[in-house]
Amino acid sequence: MEAASIAVGLPQTRLTVASHKLSSSSSKVGSVTSVSFLESLSAQTSLVLTASPIEKAAPIDAGSRGRKRNVVAQSFAAPSAGICPFHRTSSFQSQSQTDEEKIGLLLLNLGGPETLQDVQPFLFNLFADPDIIRLPRPFQFLQKPLAQLISVLRAPKSKEGYAAIGGGSPLRKITDEQAHAIKDALQAKDVSVNVYVGMRYWYPFTEEAIHQIKKDRITRLVVLPLYPQFSISTTGSSLRILENTFSKDAYLSRLPVSVIESWYKRQGYVKSMADLIEKELQTFSKPDEVMIFFSAHGVPVSYVEVAGDPYKDQMEDCIYLIMQELKARGVYNDHTLAYQSRVGPVQWLKPYTDEVLVELGNKGVKSLLAVPVSFVSEHIETLEEIDMEYRELALESGIESWGRVPALGCTSSFITDLADVVVEALPSAKAIAASSGSAGEIDNYDPFRYAIKLLFGSVLACVLLFSPKMFVAFRNQLL
Repeated sequence: MEAASIAVGLPQTRLTVASHKLSSSSSKVGSVTSVSFLESLSAQTSLVLTASPIEKAAPIDAGSRGRKRNVVAQSFAAPSAGICPFHRTSSFQSQSQTDEEKIGLLLLNLGGPETLQDVQPFLFNLFADPDIIRLPRPFQFLQKPLAQLISVLRAPKSKEGYAAIGGGSPLRKITDEQAHAIKDALQAKDVSVNVYVGMRYWYPFTEEAIHQIKKDRITRLVVLPLYPQFSISTTGSSLRILENTFSKDAYLSRLPVSVIESWYKRQGYVKSMADLIEKELQTFSKPDEVMIFFSAHGVPVSYVEVAGDPYKDQMEDCIYLIMQELKARGVYNDHTLAYQSRVGPVQWLKPYTDEVLVELGNKGVKSLLAVPVSFVSEHIETLEEIDMEYRELALESGIESWGRVPALGCTSSFITDLADVVVEALPSAKAIAASSGSAGEIDNYDPFRYAIKLLFGSVLACVLLFSPKMFVAFRNQLL
């Protein structure tokens, strides 16, 4: 996840999440859904004005997402051929049928600003997402003015973070490399697939990838979010874009799709994480005495307790599986889990990473190995928040030896497992039926009312911005 989330205390509204709690039973594929993901996501969530696990560092409309670039959705091309995506109700078609098909794989990620000039528009994209800052219905017209205000306030601090790691996020480059690697791994399995990358908050946007998928006349699609655990603020937000786009398009609504919602239980992932941890432990002078410190991206407690987000349960289960694998290898180090990147006045999942680091130092822990378990790519939260901020805090707190497990990136065992999960997902998929609800929303769209609301929201945002007392109070909640 790129960046940290924020939570601001506006009026609270209860939110419901479609029975989206994922099965805790073990699955070879992971947690997969044939495309009734439209149905399962259609139960709208309504959060307190909070932001999600994303940012250190924004959505603009598809037509004005920051300064215009010559960037289009990139297809990591493959000729044709194929197979199908998931639900376990159907089996592979005959080879003659699949040879006529054109299979697509869509990798979803958050994205990140590639230059310092990109930071503020990226932040705007982030905070304009209603799955990140969920406003009560009467205040929804404030979404974009509020996002503009927050992005302006947070941009200077976020730019400092990105400047510290080289002036931009490496997430786009790493995700492209993963796309190429997965394509090659699938090709080695005689599965020819067009691979696309869709970023939620920066180029190439998910909408661009979807446009290219339609242009390429893909006949079956597997959707693989690059988040091991499911959260409504990461995978959920990206899938909602697909829901909205597919339901309004005649071609896309008939396209068989499989969605892999989470895959943290897969043996390939668990073993790959254990491999990295085991390797890094050997860099310490006394490996057996090292505390394994899992640092996961946090989410507001309301996501879990009110919205029913399965993220916390899945994270704890994920840590258990990794530690069981390590124990099977004779590694019995102590371990703990904490949550990083909280922002704003609302309560986030505890314990907090910064507080736990101080506690461990006070308790006499001398060697610590940090494990960024939410992330499969390096980005600002690993390179700046963990490697710089938390490392410095740990050393100041009395910890003498610090290490950090790298993100999985293009680790061969990990890439092979992602290719496997795609192949396993292929045998079953369902077309998306156009949503009458979405169509109704379009029919009821009134550009005059929208303009009035946007103008009113902008005026309120300006009042907030230029009223010294309100500005200071609001800024103090964000920074």
